[in-house]
Amino acid sequence: MTNNYSEQLVKLRGNKPQREIAEAVGIATSTYQMYENGKRVPSDGVKIRLSEYFGVSVQELFFSTEKI
Repeated sequence: MTNNYSEQLVKLRGNKPQREIAEAVGIATSTYQMYENGKRVPSDGVKIRLSEYFGVSVQELFFSTEKI
């Protein structure tokens, strides 16, 4: 099961390790992996931190049908 936000997260992460992003936003690496695999939806607070980390709006990352 893949969601648009999952694809966006993978694309934005690029070659960075999942661990690096998870640590930067204060979550477990396994949790971040579930977001990328579409198995879990981030809380609003995590959505904000991920958006800030990647330099995009929450709307663009989680609710837009447009690819980043």
